[in-house]
Amino acid sequence: MRLDKYLCETGFGTRSQVKALLKKGLVSVNGEPEKRPERKVDEHSDIISCGGKAAVYSEFIYLMLYKPAGVLTARSDRREWTVFDLILAELRRDLSPVGRLDKDTEGLLLLTDDGPLAHHLLSPRHHVEKVYFAQVRGELREADILSFQEGLDIGDERKTLPAKLEIQKSGAESEALVTLHEGRYHQVKRMFQAVGCEVLYLKRLSMGSLALDESLAPGEWRRLREEEIALLKKEEGSRDESGDTN
Repeated sequence: MRLDKYLCETGFGTRSQVKALLKKGLVSVNGEPEKRPERKVDEHSDIISCGGKAAVYSEFIYLMLYKPAGVLTARSDRREWTVFDLILAELRRDLSPVGRLDKDTEGLLLLTDDGPLAHHLLSPRHHVEKVYFAQVRGELREADILSFQEGLDIGDERKTLPAKLEIQKSGAESEALVTLHEGRYHQVKRMFQAVGCEVLYLKRLSMGSLALDESLAPGEWRRLREEEIALLKKEEGSRDESGDTN
Protein backbone atom coordinates (compact mmCIF):
# COMPACT_ATOMS: atom_id res chain seq x y z
CA MET A 1 0.00 0.00 0.00
CA ARG A 2 1.21 3.55 -0.72
CA LEU A 3 2.33 5.43 2.38
CA ASP A 4 0.08 8.44 1.75
CA LYS A 5 -2.93 6.15 1.34
CA TYR A 6 -2.03 4.30 4.56
CA LEU A 7 -1.83 7.56 6.51
CA CYS A 8 -5.18 8.72 5.12
CA GLU A 9 -6.81 5.46 6.13
CA THR A 10 -5.38 5.59 9.64
CA GLY A 11 -6.84 9.01 10.35
CA PHE A 12 -4.07 11.53 9.62
CA GLY A 13 -6.00 13.62 7.11
CA THR A 14 -6.93 13.91 3.49
CA ARG A 15 -4.45 13.02 0.75
CA SER A 16 -3.32 16.66 0.43
CA GLN A 17 -2.96 17.04 4.21
CA VAL A 18 -0.93 13.84 4.44
CA LYS A 19 1.40 14.96 1.64
CA ALA A 20 2.02 18.18 3.57
CA LEU A 21 2.94 16.14 6.68
CA LEU A 22 5.33 14.03 4.63
CA LYS A 23 6.93 17.11 3.11
CA LYS A 24 7.55 18.52 6.61
CA GLY A 25 9.39 15.34 7.60
CA LEU A 26 6.87 14.34 10.27
CA VAL A 27 6.47 10.75 9.07
CA SER A 28 8.72 7.80 9.84
CA VAL A 29 8.69 4.18 8.66
CA ASN A 30 10.40 1.66 10.91
CA GLY A 31 12.16 4.49 12.73
CA GLU A 32 13.51 6.20 9.61
CA PRO A 33 12.18 9.55 8.27
CA GLU A 34 10.23 9.17 5.05
CA LYS A 35 8.99 11.94 2.72
CA ARG A 36 7.94 9.91 -0.32
CA PRO A 37 4.14 9.54 -0.55
CA GLU A 38 4.56 6.70 -3.06
CA ARG A 39 6.65 4.59 -0.64
CA LYS A 40 5.16 1.10 -0.38
CA VAL A 41 4.46 -0.12 3.15
CA ASP A 42 3.13 -3.33 4.67
CA GLU A 43 0.19 -2.42 6.86
CA HIS A 44 0.68 -5.58 8.93
CA SER A 45 4.41 -5.43 9.67
CA ASP A 46 5.82 -1.93 9.11
CA ILE A 47 5.90 0.48 12.06
CA ILE A 48 4.67 3.87 10.91
CA SER A 49 4.28 7.08 12.88
CA CYS A 50 3.30 10.64 12.13
CA GLY A 51 4.18 13.52 14.40
CA GLY A 52 5.21 11.04 17.07
CA LYS A 53 1.85 9.23 16.98
CA ALA A 54 1.59 5.64 15.80
CA ALA A 55 -0.43 5.02 12.64
CA VAL A 56 -2.05 1.68 13.42
CA TYR A 57 -4.77 -0.29 11.69
CA SER A 58 -7.60 -1.15 14.05
CA GLU A 59 -9.64 -4.36 14.22
CA PHE A 60 -12.56 -2.55 12.65
CA ILE A 61 -12.85 0.24 10.12
CA TYR A 62 -14.36 3.54 11.24
CA LEU A 63 -14.83 6.27 8.63
CA MET A 64 -16.07 9.80 9.18
CA LEU A 65 -17.69 11.15 6.02
CA TYR A 66 -18.81 14.70 5.44
CA LYS A 67 -21.91 13.74 3.49
CA PRO A 68 -22.81 16.38 0.93
CA ALA A 69 -26.34 17.32 -0.03
CA GLY A 70 -27.64 15.51 -3.11
CA VAL A 71 -26.09 12.14 -2.21
CA LEU A 72 -28.11 9.15 -1.02
CA THR A 73 -27.34 7.24 2.18
CA ALA A 74 -27.51 3.92 0.38
CA ARG A 75 -25.14 1.22 -0.78
CA SER A 76 -25.93 1.67 -4.46
CA ASP A 77 -28.35 3.33 -6.83
CA ARG A 78 -28.66 3.02 -10.60
CA ARG A 79 -29.29 6.71 -11.19
CA GLU A 80 -27.86 8.71 -8.31
CA TRP A 81 -24.65 9.02 -6.30
CA THR A 82 -24.51 7.33 -2.93
CA VAL A 83 -22.18 7.72 0.05
CA PHE A 84 -20.39 4.54 -1.00
CA ASP A 85 -19.40 6.16 -4.29
CA LEU A 86 -17.37 8.66 -2.26
CA ILE A 87 -15.05 6.22 -0.45
CA LEU A 88 -12.30 3.88 -1.59
CA ALA A 89 -13.63 0.83 -3.42
CA GLU A 90 -11.60 -1.59 -1.31
CA LEU A 91 -13.26 -0.31 1.88
CA ARG A 92 -16.87 -0.50 0.72
CA ARG A 93 -17.76 -4.19 1.04
CA ASP A 94 -18.16 -4.62 4.80
CA LEU A 95 -19.09 -1.07 5.83
CA SER A 96 -22.54 0.16 6.79
CA PRO A 97 -23.72 3.71 7.52
CA VAL A 98 -24.67 4.32 11.14
CA GLY A 99 -28.10 5.82 10.63
CA ARG A 100 -29.27 7.71 7.59
CA LEU A 101 -29.20 11.29 6.39
CA ASP A 102 -31.80 12.48 3.92
CA LYS A 103 -30.63 13.18 0.37
CA ASP A 104 -30.72 16.95 0.90
CA THR A 105 -29.17 16.83 4.39
CA GLU A 106 -25.42 17.15 4.81
CA GLY A 107 -22.94 16.62 7.61
CA LEU A 108 -21.53 13.85 9.79
CA LEU A 109 -22.03 10.26 8.72
CA LEU A 110 -20.17 7.39 10.37
CA LEU A 111 -19.52 4.22 8.37
CA THR A 112 -18.17 1.13 10.12
CA ASP A 113 -18.05 -2.65 10.19
CA ASP A 114 -18.23 -2.62 14.01
CA GLY A 115 -21.73 -4.01 14.47
CA PRO A 116 -21.98 -3.70 18.27
CA LEU A 117 -20.94 -0.05 18.23
CA ALA A 118 -23.35 0.74 15.40
CA HIS A 119 -26.16 -0.94 17.34
CA HIS A 120 -25.31 1.08 20.43
CA LEU A 121 -25.36 4.38 18.53
CA LEU A 122 -28.68 3.59 16.85
CA SER A 123 -30.56 1.82 19.64
CA PRO A 124 -33.43 3.96 21.00
CA ARG A 125 -32.77 2.64 24.51
CA HIS A 126 -29.38 4.36 24.62
CA HIS A 127 -30.66 7.80 23.55
CA VAL A 128 -27.38 8.86 21.92
CA GLU A 129 -27.39 12.61 21.27
CA LYS A 130 -27.42 13.84 17.68
CA VAL A 131 -26.95 17.57 17.07
CA TYR A 132 -28.12 19.36 13.93
CA PHE A 133 -27.84 22.90 12.61
CA ALA A 134 -30.99 24.04 10.80
CA GLN A 135 -31.99 27.04 8.74
CA VAL A 136 -35.77 27.33 8.47
CA ARG A 137 -38.36 29.52 6.82
CA GLY A 138 -40.47 31.02 9.58
CA GLU A 139 -39.97 32.72 12.91
CA LEU A 140 -38.86 30.62 15.86
CA ARG A 141 -40.14 31.72 19.27
CA GLU A 142 -39.43 30.93 22.89
CA ALA A 143 -42.63 28.87 22.98
CA ASP A 144 -41.10 26.54 20.40
CA ILE A 145 -38.28 25.73 22.81
CA LEU A 146 -40.87 24.42 25.28
CA SER A 147 -42.69 22.51 22.53
CA PHE A 148 -39.49 20.69 21.58
CA GLN A 149 -38.82 19.94 25.27
CA GLU A 150 -42.30 18.50 25.80
CA GLY A 151 -42.29 16.40 22.62
CA LEU A 152 -44.14 17.07 19.39
CA ASP A 153 -46.91 15.32 17.48
CA ILE A 154 -45.34 14.67 14.07
CA GLY A 155 -48.01 12.26 12.88
CA ASP A 156 -46.65 9.08 14.44
CA GLU A 157 -48.34 6.91 17.05
CA ARG A 158 -46.49 8.72 19.82
CA LYS A 159 -44.92 12.11 20.37
CA THR A 160 -41.21 12.67 19.90
CA LEU A 161 -38.92 12.30 22.86
CA PRO A 162 -37.89 15.57 24.56
CA ALA A 163 -35.48 17.50 22.33
CA LYS A 164 -33.42 20.63 22.81
CA LEU A 165 -33.97 23.66 20.59
CA GLU A 166 -31.40 26.49 20.75
CA ILE A 167 -32.49 29.48 18.69
CA GLN A 168 -29.55 31.33 17.16
CA LYS A 169 -31.45 33.68 14.89
CA SER A 170 -35.15 34.46 14.63
CA GLY A 171 -36.98 36.24 11.83
CA ALA A 172 -38.57 35.51 8.48
CA GLU A 173 -35.79 32.96 8.23
CA SER A 174 -34.46 31.48 11.47
CA GLU A 175 -31.44 29.41 12.55
CA ALA A 176 -31.20 26.93 15.40
CA LEU A 177 -29.38 23.96 16.87
CA VAL A 178 -31.46 20.86 17.58
CA THR A 179 -30.39 18.00 19.85
CA LEU A 180 -32.28 14.71 19.44
CA HIS A 181 -32.08 11.36 21.22
CA GLU A 182 -33.88 9.33 18.57
CA GLY A 183 -33.94 9.07 14.80
CA ARG A 184 -37.32 8.84 13.13
CA TYR A 185 -37.99 9.30 9.43
CA HIS A 186 -37.46 12.97 8.43
CA GLN A 187 -37.74 13.78 12.13
CA VAL A 188 -36.10 17.21 12.26
CA LYS A 189 -38.07 18.44 9.26
CA ARG A 190 -41.33 17.14 10.69
CA MET A 191 -40.65 18.71 14.09
CA PHE A 192 -40.14 22.12 12.54
CA GLN A 193 -43.27 21.62 10.42
CA ALA A 194 -45.16 20.97 13.66
CA VAL A 195 -44.25 24.49 14.86
CA GLY A 196 -45.04 26.12 11.52
CA CYS A 197 -41.58 26.26 9.95
CA GLU A 198 -40.00 24.75 6.82
CA VAL A 199 -36.43 23.44 6.83
CA LEU A 200 -34.29 25.06 4.14
CA TYR A 201 -30.92 23.64 5.15
CA LEU A 202 -29.95 20.88 7.55
CA LYS A 203 -26.53 19.70 8.70
CA ARG A 204 -25.66 17.06 11.29
CA LEU A 205 -22.83 18.26 13.49
CA SER A 206 -22.30 15.38 15.91
CA MET A 207 -23.38 11.96 17.12
CA GLY A 208 -22.49 11.13 20.71
CA SER A 209 -18.91 12.25 21.32
CA LEU A 210 -18.08 12.24 17.61
CA ALA A 211 -18.13 15.69 16.01
CA LEU A 212 -17.81 16.49 12.33
CA ASP A 213 -14.26 17.45 11.38
CA GLU A 214 -14.77 20.85 9.78
CA SER A 215 -11.44 20.54 7.94
CA LEU A 216 -13.22 18.01 5.73
CA ALA A 217 -14.92 19.40 2.66
CA PRO A 218 -18.31 17.96 1.62
CA GLY A 219 -17.65 14.56 0.07
CA GLU A 220 -14.35 14.02 1.89
CA TRP A 221 -13.74 11.36 4.54
CA ARG A 222 -11.08 10.10 6.89
CA ARG A 223 -10.56 7.25 9.32
CA LEU A 224 -11.40 8.00 12.93
CA ARG A 225 -8.46 8.77 15.18
CA GLU A 226 -7.65 6.42 18.03
CA GLU A 227 -8.91 8.90 20.63
CA GLU A 228 -12.23 9.30 18.81
CA ILE A 229 -12.74 5.54 18.70
CA ALA A 230 -11.77 5.26 22.37
CA LEU A 231 -14.37 7.86 23.37
CA LEU A 232 -17.11 6.08 21.43
CA LYS A 233 -16.13 2.76 22.99
CA LYS A 234 -16.08 4.34 26.45
CA GLU A 235 -19.60 5.70 25.95
CA GLU A 236 -20.74 2.30 24.68
CA GLY A 237 -19.29 0.53 27.71
CA SER A 238 -20.60 2.99 30.30
CA ARG A 239 -24.12 2.89 28.89
CA ASP A 240 -24.21 -0.89 28.71
CA GLU A 241 -22.89 -1.29 32.25
CA SER A 242 -25.34 1.18 33.73
CA GLY A 243 -28.33 -0.24 31.85
CA ASP A 244 -29.41 3.34 31.21
CA THR A 245 -32.64 3.49 29.21
CA ASN A 246 -33.65 7.08 30.02
